[in-house]
Amino acid sequence: MIELLFVACLSTAPDQCQQRSLLYTDLTPMACLMGAQPELARWVETHPSYRVTGWRCRSHMPGEKTI
Repeated sequence: MIELLFVACLSTAPDQCQQRSLLYTDLTPMACLMGAQPELARWVETHPSYRVTGWRCRSHMPGEKTI
């Protein structure tokens, strides 16, 4: 499973950011990298009060915790 991990900040309050992710079961890491910008543009279209400030693709491991 591949995860498109990104940071979305409120346009009106750029210091209020959240880490978000989109999961894919049918993509390779390279396909994720190549398709990330159009996918994030679609996400911003449906969430107009946010802007994306950074992103990356990685293998998703269920149960993984951030430290």
